[in-house]
Amino acid sequence: MKTRNLSLYIALLMFCSCESRLDVEPTLSISDEVALKSPENVKKLLIGTYEINGDAYSYGGYLQIFSDLLGYDNYVSWNGTFSEPREALTKNMFSNNSLIQEIWNNLFKVVSQSNLVLDHLDVFADDAERSVVEGEARFLRAMNYFDLVRMFGTEVNGVPIRQTAVTDFGGILEIKRNSTAEVYAFIQDDIAKAISLLPEENGEFADKYAALALQARVNLYLGKYAEARDAANAVIEQGGNVLSPSFADAFNLDVDGAEDIFMMQVTSQSGENQLIQMYASEENGGRGGDISINQEFLDIFDDDNDERKHFYYENPAANLLSSKYTNQFGNVPIFRLAEMLLIRAETNIRLNTFIGSAPLDDVNALRQRSNAAPLPTVTLEDVLWERQRELAFEGFAIYDLKRTQSSVQGLPYNSPKLVLPIPRSEMDANPLMEQNEGY
Repeated sequence: MKTRNLSLYIALLMFCSCESRLDVEPTLSISDEVALKSPENVKKLLIGTYEINGDAYSYGGYLQIFSDLLGYDNYVSWNGTFSEPREALTKNMFSNNSLIQEIWNNLFKVVSQSNLVLDHLDVFADDAERSVVEGEARFLRAMNYFDLVRMFGTEVNGVPIRQTAVTDFGGILEIKRNSTAEVYAFIQDDIAKAISLLPEENGEFADKYAALALQARVNLYLGKYAEARDAANAVIEQGGNVLSPSFADAFNLDVDGAEDIFMMQVTSQSGENQLIQMYASEENGGRGGDISINQEFLDIFDDDNDERKHFYYENPAANLLSSKYTNQFGNVPIFRLAEMLLIRAETNIRLNTFIGSAPLDDVNALRQRSNAAPLPTVTLEDVLWERQRELAFEGFAIYDLKRTQSSVQGLPYNSPKLVLPIPRSEMDANPLMEQNEGY
């Protein structure tokens, strides 16, 4: 009988109740047959996987923070005492950066937990129930692999593809990196299957439109514009989301808002919002303003009436702090309708098509929502500027820089300094791992 490391079941045990007080095993050694013998327990493990997915080191904040600090030059300042985020902003990172190590570990932890769910689908007798669980696990795995390969991968070298759960941390963990192309093929396969399996409505969990939103984002990054356009259009036309009445209404929400396609759930009892810690004042639950906005960011706005230009407040040190993160227990937006409108506008322009709506209408819907004057015409450059205005501080900076082949601090988009190092702990534990250039 194989036993699994207890850490893999922390999330499961948080949600499980004893099915029989007489049918128990030693608390430090839980077998497959006991822990994952029922659909209920597998679903509880899946809920625990969502919890890990929303950890501070993943989509609870640090993943977005590192993306933006790495992609920004003078839009923001780092005022905090932690050296690890500063390394991203200065583009001078080290392989012993503890936050980078935690990001790597947490993303792969979700992959492993998703694999564990997928390995036990045979406990489901109900086909519909099994399909939903499989779809959610594939969505989470694809989502995490997408950010793993974007953050730690190069144009050639990706990250290791693990298709089974890591259950014995004392065993052989050696695995080499797959190519970037192989990782993206794996991601695309998971997304396509998730779309086919997930229902159109699934509460706060991933549904068909969350998977379509991920598909749109992935294909935009890969330059597969027709596929990105069609996925974004499906979300817009069929998903039932509408833009929030005002820009401010899209943020700091305790429940999913009108334009939220998928959010990480946060309450006073569960979930983490590390964005609050780094962006907010002490009064709003943060560290006082580790990340502040500079004038160079405000200068990208072309209309002084634009609500987004003034969506900040001052802390006691007179630093400007983003108003996107002021609710200590607010949910973390992952996919918003605004992003889908911008994807559809950009891809329609690139392809000279008008699928769903004219690009000008999509861009002006966002501008008018923020009280900015509508544009008379729209170009690709206009859409890219609009992405910066609308999606600032949400984790898009380095990704947009790379896919548009732009530069930052004099570094070209494919500079090794814009790729996170493989953590030293991984290099030490895995002799087959290859370090990224420059580390």
